[in-house]
Amino acid sequence: MSALRARLSAILLAACLLFTGQALITPDRAAAADPGYLMTHFIGEGSNGQQIYFSYSTDGLNWTDLNGGGIALRSTVGTKGVRDPALVRSPNGDKYWIIATDLCISCGQNWEAAVYNGSRNLVVWESTDLINWSQPWLLNVAGAIPDGRNAWAPEAIWDPASNDYVLYWATNKPVDGVKKHRIYYAHTSDFRSITTPQIYIERPGMQEIIDTQIVEMPAGVGNYRYVRASGDGQITLEGSNSILGTWTNLGNLSGIGLTGAQVEGPMWMKFRDRNEWALYLDQYSSGRGYMPVTTTNPSAPGTYRIPASGTYSMGVTKKRHGSILNLTAAEESRVLARWSDIPANRLQSYNFQDRYVRHANFDVRIDQNITGPDAQFRLRPGLAGSGTVSFESVNYRGYFLRHSGYDFQLVRNDGTAQFAADATFRQVAGLADASWSSFQSYNHPDRYIRHYAYQLRLDPITTATGRSDATFRVTKGL
Repeated sequence: MSALRARLSAILLAACLLFTGQALITPDRAAAADPGYLMTHFIGEGSNGQQIYFSYSTDGLNWTDLNGGGIALRSTVGTKGVRDPALVRSPNGDKYWIIATDLCISCGQNWEAAVYNGSRNLVVWESTDLINWSQPWLLNVAGAIPDGRNAWAPEAIWDPASNDYVLYWATNKPVDGVKKHRIYYAHTSDFRSITTPQIYIERPGMQEIIDTQIVEMPAGVGNYRYVRASGDGQITLEGSNSILGTWTNLGNLSGIGLTGAQVEGPMWMKFRDRNEWALYLDQYSSGRGYMPVTTTNPSAPGTYRIPASGTYSMGVTKKRHGSILNLTAAEESRVLARWSDIPANRLQSYNFQDRYVRHANFDVRIDQNITGPDAQFRLRPGLAGSGTVSFESVNYRGYFLRHSGYDFQLVRNDGTAQFAADATFRQVAGLADASWSSFQSYNHPDRYIRHYAYQLRLDPITTATGRSDATFRVTKGL
């Protein structure tokens, strides 16, 4: 874990320099010579467990929860829950998408309804930097499938043969009234519209197939350009030289004791520094989340090995069906700056120096001699814009100071652009004392954070009293 600590230290130093007025380390500076890995996943049932979470690893085997283990993105559309997220990078690295199952079990929907009359949509987010994400939208992928009942476990891969993405997912199209999931595919260039869905993978008889993920092989490894792993009663491996061409059955992982009765949600990862791969499998039957198996040749089932106990760690939260992105140095620097924990701070009032900003019952005010976590915040890179800050609660991860009607509350980040703008500020020289700080609203730049009758407000500042009320010292948390 020493490499991770060193990398995080570099990012934290950058954050500290920002908030003490010194030069900020440029976001695109590599934090280390060898960048790490970003996993997107969900963690379990319920409205909070079925959202977008991020985790990070320096070596691909030992994972750290990002964002303090809190929700990174929350779905506000469809069922308002998501599972099985896939993280997609454009070929030139200028765009990213997260595509996910629109499904929220135990929060208004049960499994029977999801199987036979579920959402035909996927949930999609878009970003240009892995930091700032669009509002989610719904992409109807199964509505054009006759008698298609749902859309689950989406994945996408760039196909150079068609110069667009092959988007593929599972849909239940019952046979003789009995459920049977098949994998369908369509082409897309923007994840906003698709071609007519076609059957991609169908197993014989009543055998279902739900989860499948494709990995591209480097030249000289195995006999195929692509290998896919699928959950179809086994964890079945297949090889092909074309994404939409003929696929050859290579075998399965039953030889190492892993079958579809135990694991699902195969997720590939290529180790950056060697020709070795991890295939992560979700231990759904035992409720333990992901575990890795490793191989030097994904197309050869006999080469797969389960790592020894203690050689990998999945972090604090359970990690379930998702995907892994090998980060560039610039991507890693941005990801760690935004999503890692940073030191806690307090905000001291300039004209009532025994008082600090704190939240109480999610309202925000200044109170005397507050030392507990209610008065401590992490000043994160702003949720909107560049060179900005947002105030995340220490004891309510994922909750930020937000103005609404020019009043302040502590509110959970809902992932929307409106929330991001309302919770973002520019740290400027103190209006009453330049050695202190004032915080200008991002979306109402004529207004600043100030206290009035000890309550926090967002107001225009026109008087000496107002300038004092709008001036704070950022001090170290206790």
